[in-house]
Amino acid sequence: MNSKIIANGILRALATVTGILLILFFLYKIQSVIVYLVIAGILSLIGRPLLRILTDKLKLPNILGVVIVMIIFLLALIGIISMFIPLIKEQGHNISLLNTDELRKRIFNLFHEIDVFFSARRVHLFKGLKDIDFTQNLASIPSLLNSLMSVVGSFSVGLFSVLFITFFFLKESALPARVFHVLTPDDKEARIAKSLKKINELLSRYFIGLIIQISILFTIYSITLLMFDIRSAVVIAFLCALLNLIPYLGPLIGGVLMLLLTMTSSLEYDFQTHILPVTIYVLTGYIIAQLIDNFFSQPYIFSKSVKSHPLEIFLIIIIGGLLFGITGMVFAVPSYTVIKVILKEFLSDNRIVKSLTSGLD
Repeated sequence: MNSKIIANGILRALATVTGILLILFFLYKIQSVIVYLVIAGILSLIGRPLLRILTDKLKLPNILGVVIVMIIFLLALIGIISMFIPLIKEQGHNISLLNTDELRKRIFNLFHEIDVFFSARRVHLFKGLKDIDFTQNLASIPSLLNSLMSVVGSFSVGLFSVLFITFFFLKESALPARVFHVLTPDDKEARIAKSLKKINELLSRYFIGLIIQISILFTIYSITLLMFDIRSAVVIAFLCALLNLIPYLGPLIGGVLMLLLTMTSSLEYDFQTHILPVTIYVLTGYIIAQLIDNFFSQPYIFSKSVKSHPLEIFLIIIIGGLLFGITGMVFAVPSYTVIKVILKEFLSDNRIVKSLTSGLD
């Protein structure tokens, strides 16, 4: 009898493990669909406040409001792409006629002038890097661009999928809730519905806050670069502003990128009389933008949207980065917000949960 019980237990355990592995394998195979759903969910959260204005304030039919919101999304996407088309076209033309030897000479002249400038002040900035050929693969850039064109088809499919899913998420706002209701017991439906409503509210405010944050940084970056006549200033500002979506690491990458593009856009000028002063001014503008972001934009967004303490957010972002890398850092705050709302609804009597979710009332 005991042997039968043990055998049945082993079989059930094997069946459970096999089922879990099959589910994980299935999720792995449809990971692109999951990404589409996540992006569509974010877009629907961003568009829902505007949809409410159109339907509640302006009294437009729901379907017309959804169409208007989708048109706004498409116009925003077209505007972003149109920013990069001139730059890509210009760079593609330059690369097709690229004299790699001349470019290598200019870049090494720039490095040499920087080295001479700092060496005169007893700072050996490029010691040990002189023999590294940073431009040895420049000749392969045209083939790289050609290979990138192969992803256009996949991008088109992904774009259509995201827009299609977003349309129905906006049109039928209760669709995700119905899915959760099907998967949850009847006695938990009311709590699930309350949690979903709170999650939608907080995440909508959070993502809209991020858009405001990026817009502020984009404006300051653009003004700074345009003041010093940096080529492709708007595109550079937009890229560096987007990098700030990656907490802590993004601003560092954006700062290095902005400084490098500022210097390389003026290779024909003298380092000490032009390149260095302009780079210092641009760096000053970048630091001012980061101070505004760190002491005004981010605290306001976190306190007003997800209602979490800055130290709490800092620790969650670090943990997310350690567990899942850059992706974990980007999605740490919204994921933590979802978890907090669920814990508050189902474990509200727990002292730790009560302390962490006190601001969600």
